[in-house]
Amino acid sequence: MVEFIDVAIPEPGDWQQVSPGILWLRMPLPFDLDHINLYLIADVDPETQTHGYALIDTGIGLPNTQSLWDKLLAKLDAPLTKVIVTHMHPDHIGMAGYLVDKYRVPFYISHSEYFVARAMCAGSRGASDWQDNEYLVRCGMSAEYVETASTKRKNNKGVGQVILPIPLQHERLQEGDTLKIGSDYWQVMIGRGHSPEHVCLYNQQSGVLISGDHILPVITPNIGVYSTEPNANSLKMYLDTLPQFKSLPANTLVLPSHKQPFTGLHTRVDELIAHHHEHLEHLKAFCKEGKTIKACLPILFKRELNEHNQFFAIAEAFAHLNYLYFSKQMSREVNDEGHYIFTLIDDTE
Repeated sequence: MVEFIDVAIPEPGDWQQVSPGILWLRMPLPFDLDHINLYLIADVDPETQTHGYALIDTGIGLPNTQSLWDKLLAKLDAPLTKVIVTHMHPDHIGMAGYLVDKYRVPFYISHSEYFVARAMCAGSRGASDWQDNEYLVRCGMSAEYVETASTKRKNNKGVGQVILPIPLQHERLQEGDTLKIGSDYWQVMIGRGHSPEHVCLYNQQSGVLISGDHILPVITPNIGVYSTEPNANSLKMYLDTLPQFKSLPANTLVLPSHKQPFTGLHTRVDELIAHHHEHLEHLKAFCKEGKTIKACLPILFKRELNEHNQFFAIAEAFAHLNYLYFSKQMSREVNDEGHYIFTLIDDTE
């Protein structure tokens, strides 16, 4: 059973203790999902031996977030000793450069996440966007939609505008590594699918898992296929890297990036796996006759989608359909309009 812990949600610029030596922070986001959880873990500076905190994730790179950080750090009255980022999405890595520079501390992240973040911030450097357009066409979007999206890309700096300059140096985190924070040792566990090499951290001594976006309560992480890798099998990677977390104790305290800390890890892993398999079954029933990716959106999403949400919904539908295509449960063809058509393969014949 998934249960939230009985701790008040911290106000922006403040914190709540969720476990001995671990503080829970919350920073605002300008989206429907309007917050991100961050965590401070009591640590010791290896050079000065002074008390401080290792930080897990940093918030989106906007002036309001920086102001909240300045307020919080003044109130905390202790330095940061490490900045650790679970993955490269702007709400997680956005303020990393500011905080690493402010305290001149090491920056920990997995190799793939670091370089994907660097690539995102570098932009296209003048590369043609025909592949971005082709991606939207393959998804079944209209010519008008594709033209509008192309114009917006040309007028928009993209995610780089909400990620402050990323540190030029990083400490690589890999599957199976052990990271010492304070007197405790945290095991690095890697999840894939939501992002390339998402870092989760488990502390056996305290029974705490920092799950980032890989395991969330109430909501499901976005598992998408995007224009940068249209033949990715993201959902398979996600489903392949979820079961390992059931090897941890059932009473593990999970500290996620969104919503509230909770217990019931095994139940939540099972729920997430079942959720995606339910979506796959619905798509198989819907695609007995060929369908575009866009046509499948109402099967997966029952609510009305705004422009921001539709972007992620298309990517999520693509991920589920690619999973069925690569597992040879569906065929994938291109019609005369350039749209992918996914059709269930009848294995009874």
